[in-house]
Amino acid sequence: MTETPWRLVIHGGAGSERIAHGDPDHEASARRGLNQALDAGAVILAAGGSAVDAIEAAARSLEDNVCFNAGRGSVLTEQGVAELDAAIMEGRERRAGAVAGITTTRAPVSLARRLMEQGPHVFLSGHAADHFAEAAGLEQVDNGYFILPERRRQLEEALAAGSDADPIKYGTIGAVAVDQHGNVAAATSTGGITAKRWGRVGDSPLIGAGTYADNRAAAVSATGSGEFFIRAVAAHQLAERIRLGGENLQQALDAVLTDIEALGGKGGLIAVAPDGEAAWGFTTPAMYRGDASAKGRTVAIYAGEEDR
Repeated sequence: MTETPWRLVIHGGAGSERIAHGDPDHEASARRGLNQALDAGAVILAAGGSAVDAIEAAARSLEDNVCFNAGRGSVLTEQGVAELDAAIMEGRERRAGAVAGITTTRAPVSLARRLMEQGPHVFLSGHAADHFAEAAGLEQVDNGYFILPERRRQLEEALAAGSDADPIKYGTIGAVAVDQHGNVAAATSTGGITAKRWGRVGDSPLIGAGTYADNRAAAVSATGSGEFFIRAVAAHQLAERIRLGGENLQQALDAVLTDIEALGGKGGLIAVAPDGEAAWGFTTPAMYRGDASAKGRTVAIYAGEEDR
């Protein structure tokens, strides 16, 4: 039986400006962070491991990196609290787990995976999700663990700007992969948008909007204007354009971004197919991203940096 070429693609958020202002080392740190996440996932795939293991490892690395809006380093709500969302999905049986509004679980993506595997529910929110995590033995921390001084400053800036603030300036994180067995998987994790109102949930943890995986089509993770990605059912739309519409991976991805842009939204998508093909695109000035396979890797932020 021929092995599928493994592939891992990650994103650290699409946005209109640098994630951290006033830090001359930020860009270099973010690129190192992307490389570390690729390392974490690629070593699993190269050894014949599963796509689910690889995307969890890559996403965990990004959640622990303060450069990105997920886990530690998440942006803050209007009340100055970190409320975290995450989802994970595997493409063989289309099992999924998702959590929203958690405040004390250190690794949101691992909580989503634990829910996917233990069920019986797909989606948990708030204190109930953190309680499930604690009962499952996942590390709990004080909410202050997630909060950085720079994120407090960004909250103050957003509150002062009011309706003129850019809600997706600080992005989110995600990972998609296909393993040597041809199984795809996707994960997305985020702190949401700066100064979000209490209880707001974006597209990241919504299966079919910000996260989706189906071995018949592709694995997809989104970043951007969450409300528009929800309305477009973006990740599922991309997969169905392939499965039912016969479009190729990049064609389907570009068409979904065009659809979202027509609605008034912006952002980016990454995707991998069961045959090892990968695609990505964004309608913002930048998207933190990385791509790894047996042939090598690329890490990029701005448009046109890498050759596919």
